[in-house]
Amino acid sequence: MDTQHEVRLRPRFYLDVAENIAVVREKFATYRQKNQSTDFIMKLRNNHVQFTLSGEKRHYWSPHLSIELEAKEGNEQNATHIRGLFGPDQTLWTLFMFLHFVVAGIFILFGIFAYSNYTLKESMTMDLVVMFLMVIVWFLLYVIARQIREKGHTQTDALEAILQDILRS
Repeated sequence: MDTQHEVRLRPRFYLDVAENIAVVREKFATYRQKNQSTDFIMKLRNNHVQFTLSGEKRHYWSPHLSIELEAKEGNEQNATHIRGLFGPDQTLWTLFMFLHFVVAGIFILFGIFAYSNYTLKESMTMDLVVMFLMVIVWFLLYVIARQIREKGHTQTDALEAILQDILRS
């Protein structure tokens, strides 16, 4: 999967495996038991699998891989549909979402102020300046998020290699 040229900050992927969902889940469980690696942590709950890096390899930019196993619809009873999502650490993602909501709230609030000042025929220069600054902050948040994803690209590739290794076993 090529995540370098994705616009989305949390790249998704979909795989279809020609095996029963129980067999695929068992592959993950077997891999977790056989490979007690200190490099990553695998959490397996029902049909949800989550990989995170651990120890010295984990940084604030380190990605996590979240996988959902689903029975494939249709005539194929022995097929599994895998939905995967690469994303930043949950606390970092929550921080970025909070900052986005704050920036959007300030933008809307000063938009309301600008409209009020316009209808009252008063100066709305300061309101428009703050709105323009919020647009710049929003673009800066996006650039920072892209840089964080770029730093974690090699770790994303490593998590994808582990997933492919598990599915081939």
